[in-house]
Amino acid sequence: MPGLRHTVTIAAPPERVWAVVVDVERWPERIPTVDAVERLDPGPLAVGSRTWLRQPRLPPAVWTVTELADGSSYTWESSSPGVTVTAAHFVEPHPDGSRLTLAVTVSGPLSGIGWLMTRSLTKRYVETEAASIKRAAETPAT
Repeated sequence: MPGLRHTVTIAAPPERVWAVVVDVERWPERIPTVDAVERLDPGPLAVGSRTWLRQPRLPPAVWTVTELADGSSYTWESSSPGVTVTAAHFVEPHPDGSRLTLAVTVSGPLSGIGWLMTRSLTKRYVETEAASIKRAAETPAT
């Protein structure tokens, strides 16, 4: 399966990083690669919960949480004809605070051509998202 992983070290405790990662409703103000977010289900992220997300240069998508280990990781998927995109978010303790890993994989009959068309954009977005989460987690709450 085509995909990528990006890891950053964050000078903040895992609990703080996790709080930023799962606060998807605030992503548009924190992450420039996210234009709009709408949670489609009430409550905190949970397996089965859905979120509508709009990003620049990509069609809007509904992401469904498929796995969640509260406080440390969640995975969600979005499908369109011929392609399923899976995005995973991992937060781990690190001697300098936390380690955040973002991973994206694509599958399905059109995944090869889809990945060729979006690989460089996806790489930039994932790197920007990790840097933005790092900045938000390292910024003291006011």
